[in-house]
Amino acid sequence: MTTTNDKNIATVLHLSALTQYIIPFGNYIFPIVIWSSKKEESEFINDNGKRVMNFQLSIFVYMVLLALIAVPILLYTIFSNIPFEAFIHDGAGFRDNFELHFDNITGIAVVGIIAAFLFGVLKVTEFVLIIIGAVKAANGECYKYPLSIPFFK
Repeated sequence: MTTTNDKNIATVLHLSALTQYIIPFGNYIFPIVIWSSKKEESEFINDNGKRVMNFQLSIFVYMVLLALIAVPILLYTIFSNIPFEAFIHDGAGFRDNFELHFDNITGIAVVGIIAAFLFGVLKVTEFVLIIIGAVKAANGECYKYPLSIPFFK
């Protein structure tokens, strides 16, 4: 049977992933600390800890893949549309010659824009799913995050 204390700890475990918005890598540090210190006490906490960490690691993998797609494509698109003369002039010349020409955006640039958009959508989705996971844990349910790769079984 799941106790109220187990439910509260599991809820905090889910919500601790939101510390990423305050402390870099807080979404890994705090859940690992809570999970590792309490996983022996309750199977419910252990299961929720695995699910939180699997989800956070999965989101990290997806973010890296999207960044590897979006960043080089967008940089290439931007720099291929700036005339070379803009780079060889001094500061004033650069400002005068700096204009982007987006009339020849290619399909690959659209892929980069879509990847950047998906990056933002994934971050918003992550936030919402963390809240849903916390509410489910508070109700004594184990929430199976969608898109989660099972790193910990």
